[in-house]
Amino acid sequence: MHEMPKGANVALAALTEQPGAMVVSLGWTSATGDGDADVSVILLDDNGKVRGDDDFYFYNHPAAQDGSVQLLGKTPTSNGSEDRISLDLAVVPKAVARIVVAASRYGGARFGDLADLRMTLSDGSGDTLLGFSIPDAGIETAFIFGEFYRRGEEWKFRAVGQGYDSGLAGLATDFGIAIVDDEGAEEAGEEADMEAAGAGPTLTGAGGPAGSTSADAPGGGTGADPAATAAPVVPAQAGPTDPGPAPARTRTVRTAKKKITVPRVAKKSLAENETWRPARLFPVPNAKSDREREARATSVLLAVMAEVPELGRRLTAGFGAPAGRMQTFTEVSLPHGDTPRRPDGVVRVERAGKLWTALVETKTNGNPLKSEQVQDYMDIAARRGYEAVITLSNDVALDGSPLVTVKLDGRRKHKVGLWHLSWAEVAQQAQLLIRHEGVGNAAHAWLLQELLHYLHHDNSGCHGFQNMGPSWVPVRTGIETETLSAGDPRAVEVVESWERLVRQVCLRLGGELGQKALPVQRARRGSDPRSRRAEAADVLSAEGRLAAEVRVDGSPGVLGLSADLRTGKLRTSMDIPAPEGGYPLTAAKRLVRMLAEAPADLHVETLVEARNGPRGTLERLRPEPGDLLPKDGAPITGFRLSLFKGMGGARGTTESGFIRSVDEAVDRFYATVVVHLAQLQRRTDRRAHAAGGAAAG
Repeated sequence: MHEMPKGANVALAALTEQPGAMVVSLGWTSATGDGDADVSVILLDDNGKVRGDDDFYFYNHPAAQDGSVQLLGKTPTSNGSEDRISLDLAVVPKAVARIVVAASRYGGARFGDLADLRMTLSDGSGDTLLGFSIPDAGIETAFIFGEFYRRGEEWKFRAVGQGYDSGLAGLATDFGIAIVDDEGAEEAGEEADMEAAGAGPTLTGAGGPAGSTSADAPGGGTGADPAATAAPVVPAQAGPTDPGPAPARTRTVRTAKKKITVPRVAKKSLAENETWRPARLFPVPNAKSDREREARATSVLLAVMAEVPELGRRLTAGFGAPAGRMQTFTEVSLPHGDTPRRPDGVVRVERAGKLWTALVETKTNGNPLKSEQVQDYMDIAARRGYEAVITLSNDVALDGSPLVTVKLDGRRKHKVGLWHLSWAEVAQQAQLLIRHEGVGNAAHAWLLQELLHYLHHDNSGCHGFQNMGPSWVPVRTGIETETLSAGDPRAVEVVESWERLVRQVCLRLGGELGQKALPVQRARRGSDPRSRRAEAADVLSAEGRLAAEVRVDGSPGVLGLSADLRTGKLRTSMDIPAPEGGYPLTAAKRLVRMLAEAPADLHVETLVEARNGPRGTLERLRPEPGDLLPKDGAPITGFRLSLFKGMGGARGTTESGFIRSVDEAVDRFYATVVVHLAQLQRRTDRRAHAAGGAAAG
């Protein structure tokens, strides 16, 4: 991997033979687990300005119609999460001279509060080409991480690292964009449906100052770029080459495109009684064999991917596929020695006369992927010049823990990427599209709804992670009998299964809420995930406890989840800060009022410095909120809210299964506690914002 210093530039053709399809990853870590930022991509012409409203891509306008830019969202890593962006440089319009990749924070947060700011660039096969770190972030609220730019017929990349102390608005102003927050639209959206995404910023084109353009370093290779290192922090209304204000255009375009979604509440049924079953596009009869179930699931998914471009593009963009005409095939016979091989499916995408091809290997139920089978497909793909092999199963991939082991022939010039999808990821993406983000037409929405119904059916075999593995029962027994020793490899296997379960919980929550939901990892970037799992396994052996944290956008805090295998109890919890200023008793009363709809068995604990504070159930505290106050008058830092539930013992998803009990515990805590807190917090913030605006006026 090519490590770049700030200001350096390099030709992409010097790094890879596939310089067209690129995946950019922006990452950071946070000691508190709640640090986050939003990525954005800006297309610029030769004058350093956007050509129009469609040249600005951010969370509310995530993709270009031609597929040249697509924000892929966040993906968990061993140390936190990364935001990924797919770029198809081969189809970027000729009028675009530069592509700026940036990130911004919100709510007054600064990048100096985050650690390990880093950008990496990978090609279509998944090989990491270069990395660029920003070690000196401080008061900046927005950063340009890097930019792609044309030199003749080739693309080059420059590591910029330029910061702004005025957020997204200040960064965008330099490139001819004015950002305006539409508070009214956001509030209306929340009141209409608190689970739907609120309307985002409005984009108004403006003839503002152009961003500075910079020439290559001498020699045209990798060198210092003085223009990229100038002005580390830029004010909101003045760029490094600010010629003064220019008249703004009057045209205003909302970047949140209106698309079709499907309401959660089904239409009134015309059936005479419950025995009448609605006709389904993809019925799920009792399959006679795993092979039959796998073939049916593969055909259903690939057919919908080819017909619904939004889903097909979303599931393949991260694997380096271009945006283009997609066709899918099943049961294709391909020569391989004396015996042909039949992959479960083939995906082909055509763009500008070029083909991108991926072989698909599918498993359903708890059936594991077979290394020798995947190895055959990797060899076939390499010989035939295909770009990828995609495995699809109920398992969830983890960093540093491959699902299958394959050998790559380094002598081969053509590289093949090996990628994995979980059925839970497929369901999440379909749900995000039809419930929250929308698709192009009603027929596509209906197809996605039918796909979801199929995936969720008991007989489909596509239910996501559903087995804690063969080590689950021995480890539980060892903890109960106190015979489990540190360093036992079975404990590591249970920790890996726990991580897979937590990631699936995030996928399910994200799809239901339409918000980013990610596991929180507090390890430093670059730490070995295997070592981290070994440490967690030692904690499991010594204390009998599994623990995890989940961050959901829009929640008032980080969701804690722990399983105590000694007591058989699951605990879901969230810490919320005490309000600044005011009297402690007022804060306690306000908290109890906010929890008016919460269950009576909710445990509330007062957080004070260096020790446990008063605690009790909500049922006992409702008539006496003052019982939450420390007797010695110690300052209150916050409150911890917890619900407890019995833990299933079986390793699967049966009625008494551990996985089902975890899902139920998270669902109950979120629906009865977090949702009400988040809704009331948003209303309080809006009232405070309105009061502040009135006072300023």
